[in-house]
Amino acid sequence: MKTIETERLILRKFTEDDFAAVHSYAACLENVVYMPFGPNREEDTRSFINNSIVSAEADAVTNYQFAAILKETGKLIGGCGYGLRLSGDEAEAGWILHRDYWKRGFGAEMGEALLKFGFEELKLHRITAHCDAENTGSYRIMEKIGMRREGLFIEARPANKLSDKKYGDELCYAILKDEWETRREIEYYNSLPCVFEGFIDLPELSDGEIFLVCEKKSPGNIEKNLVPAYHFAICRNSERIGEIALRIGYSERLYFGGQIGYNVDEGHRGRSYAGRACRLIIPVAKAHGMKKLIITNNPENAASVRVCEKLGARLIRAARLPEGHDLRAMGRVFQNIFEWDIL
Repeated sequence: MKTIETERLILRKFTEDDFAAVHSYAACLENVVYMPFGPNREEDTRSFINNSIVSAEADAVTNYQFAAILKETGKLIGGCGYGLRLSGDEAEAGWILHRDYWKRGFGAEMGEALLKFGFEELKLHRITAHCDAENTGSYRIMEKIGMRREGLFIEARPANKLSDKKYGDELCYAILKDEWETRREIEYYNSLPCVFEGFIDLPELSDGEIFLVCEKKSPGNIEKNLVPAYHFAICRNSERIGEIALRIGYSERLYFGGQIGYNVDEGHRGRSYAGRACRLIIPVAKAHGMKKLIITNNPENAASVRVCEKLGARLIRAARLPEGHDLRAMGRVFQNIFEWDIL
């Protein structure tokens, strides 16, 4: 079984020498109050470690259990892992952390490592996680690493160990491989260079037939997650035939909405005006240090897709829109994400 290394942790196979460290949290009521096991007797902890060792040495591992070792001290501070479903391409993740190391981000660090290992190494399609509905620390980790809440199951598990009830409610979270890849892509684009020290003095933006006229410059609004933007009219001769906007910056909102938005009036479509207008704004984007622009569209919008293809933009994916996104209310589930390299 592979050893995984993160920024602060090493996730490795359990060994018999781990007994004392594992038992220190598995036998502690505060640590296991929401867990389906514990507080452990010594024989329970030894059985867990032995079973984990046997599973790790199997020819085809189906139950992955990692000991979480703090790099700084070499101390075992918790564990994580998952079991594969019968389909082989789905797994359920779980983690536990010694109470002395709560609220330091180690849980999310283990969770992120499990997602990366599952999707990249094991080629999983879907990873789930469950917890007691009252276990806020656990489900906040799930949300932090990008998992979606899929359901609340009433009285679906034994109640927590401090409850006078017999049953407790259970939350289910999940993430698909394409959602995880989308999240990593957003992180990548957010890391790209961009400089905004104010709106620039615009050069002439014309190709000899059409030209752009700046109608408005919208300042950004951090509270509303809005970036600065230029809004242009697309003109031919003295006639306004459409509009195009350039948004300056990178964000999750722009990953799904794009830096460029355009529209050509119906009577002027089919003449490549949208693509030509896109090319005219390249100097403005470059002036703000941008090297890649995202253009998005409805997968069913064949005309807009052709614009992107003619520009030489690369289709990254048809990304699943997040729950609560404005376009979801319009009945759309997926959005094409095109990357346009303007170097």
